[in-house]
Amino acid sequence: MRSRSFFILFIVTALTVFVLFPACEKPQQESGPNSLSEAEKTAGWTLLFDGKSLDKWHGLGQASFPDEYWIIEGDAIKKLAQKDGPKMPDGQPKQGGDLITNEAFDNYEFSFEWKISEGGNSGIKYNVSEELSTSREPVHGALGWEYQVLDDENHSDNVNPTHRAGSLYDILPPTNKTLKSVGEWNQSRIVVNGTHGEHWLNGTKVVEYDTDTAEFDSLYQKSKYFKIEGFREKKTGHIVLQDHADAVWYRNLKIREL
Repeated sequence: MRSRSFFILFIVTALTVFVLFPACEKPQQESGPNSLSEAEKTAGWTLLFDGKSLDKWHGLGQASFPDEYWIIEGDAIKKLAQKDGPKMPDGQPKQGGDLITNEAFDNYEFSFEWKISEGGNSGIKYNVSEELSTSREPVHGALGWEYQVLDDENHSDNVNPTHRAGSLYDILPPTNKTLKSVGEWNQSRIVVNGTHGEHWLNGTKVVEYDTDTAEFDSLYQKSKYFKIEGFREKKTGHIVLQDHADAVWYRNLKIREL
């Protein structure tokens, strides 16, 4: 009698579980590449690339978009390697140039993913004035702080710690970083808030600086930017994807103002 009561109790419990947690119910799906979750929307994030259009970008200092070098491939913005791009009649590569946001930003957090080709070199530049950049040669290359994007293993720039992936280029080397292998996606963030800046790589803060300190001033004076008038000034500036002749991919470009 006792075993029969136990069996009935087991059946009732099982039916209750089935009703409350039906087998056909699926877990909530996460947002795919180049999209925003509801939590991100609530936090104020916006997309700079939706996976379909590059209408929030233009060629720096160019009246037309350099679409022979910058294309959408799969779910990413791809910079074609110069050797694979269009050529002039004499066989020399045509001018590509950096991509710059149409909009300028003041204080913000910028999140992005990137992967680099073997031996590749690129970068994300920020605090960029298009007017200042086009006033100097090369007119299609941005002047601004740079988050270095590099194949640390195979590019010769790796000999300088301030030129390695994640660095504030030519000023501060990254620390405690974990870099993915060539062809794998890295997740990065740049934080700009007044004179304060941060670089993040794969969940770790690898660079932190304040441009209004004696320590930063000492490092800046040793950099290649030191003699460029107006370079260091805090700006409501643009964000730039650098054309450094090598193939590179970017996706999940998101920004929120602080």
